[in-house]
Amino acid sequence: QVQLVESGGGLVQAGGSLRLSCAASGSTFRIVTMGAMGWYRQAPGKQRELVASITRGGSINYGEFVKGRFAISGDNAKNTVYLQMNSLRSEDTAVYYCNLGGGGGRSIWGQGTQVTVSS
Repeated sequence: QVQLVESGGGLVQAGGSLRLSCAASGSTFRIVTMGAMGWYRQAPGKQRELVASITRGGSINYGEFVKGRFAISGDNAKNTVYLQMNSLRSEDTAVYYCNLGGGGGRSIWGQGTQVTVSS
């Protein structure tokens, strides 16, 4: 079994910053072999979308809307990924979900953390 524990969400004013963390615990074999770890988000009435993901080898993907505002990093020894979000906008308001496994049907999801950006 693998669990993802998220932290760092909250309320911030537009233009501000937040840092999300996600730690994976459980089967080391599964954590290491399941692929990319990252963040997705879902706003009310919208589909879940990729924010950013990173592999253990350091390959990174960002959602098109990020445009240099966010940065993902990982600590393989701690099985933890971080998402630094800068220049936040009201449209970034969503529930942010940590994911292990590339976002597909067999991947693992965290419980989600609310990010609210006030304008």
